[in-house]
Amino acid sequence: MVYQLFAAMVLLLHLGFILFVVAGAVLVARWRRLLPLHLAAVAWGILIEATGAACPLTGLENHLRMLAGTAGYAGGFVDHYLVGLIYPSGLTRPMQWGLAAAVLALNVVLYARIVRRGRDDRD
Repeated sequence: MVYQLFAAMVLLLHLGFILFVVAGAVLVARWRRLLPLHLAAVAWGILIEATGAACPLTGLENHLRMLAGTAGYAGGFVDHYLVGLIYPSGLTRPMQWGLAAAVLALNVVLYARIVRRGRDDRD
């Protein structure tokens, strides 16, 4: 029971991390001290997505599920929980590269707005 709870907590942490990677610049606009943390998270998220490497949180969640007596899952967090919801069937490496590029582009746009707003505040 405790391990199942921990696995669920890791799942929520993982989802929160993904949301932070995708749209954390919105938080940076409000709290500038999050900038280094967000940039590191974006770099990590793009690296994992672009290389197809396994995120350590996936391994931790699977390990906790096995300790709880339930089955883990094959593949990564995104494959297991999100692909069926937001990605078309037959996800390919070029599509993963496209997703990584989309995350990067979204953050570039958000950061450009932050920088522009910062310049406007100084004028």
